Amino acid sequence: MLDLRMRAMLGPGLAAAGGRLAAAGISPAALTTAGWAAGAGACAATALRAWPVALGLWLASRLADGLDGPTARAAGGGTAAGGFLDIVADFSVYAGIILGLAVAVPGTRLACVALLTAYYLSGTAFLALSSLAERRRLDFGDERSLRFSGGLAEGTETIAVYVLLFLLPRHATVIVWAFTAAVGVTAAQRVIAGWRMLRAPVPAASLGHAPGTTAISTTAISTTAISTTATATATPTAREI
Repeated sequence: MLDLRMRAMLGPGLAAAGGRLAAAGISPAALTTAGWAAGAGACAATALRAWPVALGLWLASRLADGLDGPTARAAGGGTAAGGFLDIVADFSVYAGIILGLAVAVPGTRLACVALLTAYYLSGTAFLALSSLAERRRLDFGDERSLRFSGGLAEGTETIAVYVLLFLLPRHATVIVWAFTAAVGVTAAQRVIAGWRMLRAPVPAASLGHAPGTTAISTTAISTTAISTTATATATPTAREI
């Protein structure tokens, strides 16, 4: 819900920092790996109930995550491999901290299971829609590798909620249940948006056909149309997160 606003606010500063990091020879992959390592440390610190350490490592992880994309673009453009590594690192840290919380605070375990389930549903809808939107050449309005569909609970909200967990661990159960509801709403939003978007007819231009031509007829299939469609769907664009 807040990601677009935060990207508008922080984007120029992150872009400038990314330019300096690229000029210094620091690779985006190194930043992604460092962010994941800090996030993994936050997961371990959470399980050990070392809340201040977990908070510091979590924020360091998010800073590195915010810098890898701008650094990649400053270095000449992102890659599909970089986008893939970034999203895997993010999801593993998101889940790992909740797992650590379940270890540290046994009373939160049911809420943690519910949140991980909501993550699974929302992440599935997000990744499926991103893949299919890429095949249809649908533009979601930014330069990241994956097509990000919005919702009530996005990256900014996740950062804020985890900070609350580290600051107020005694209230973790209430916080996790509330965030589970928000992620559940986000999953529903993504499913509905994806269903509506993918049911809509695909413009001929999105499939690589010249204006006025038909993609694939049910009575006569054009070899040229099949070839053009296959070429368009087999070569998706890649933009760094």
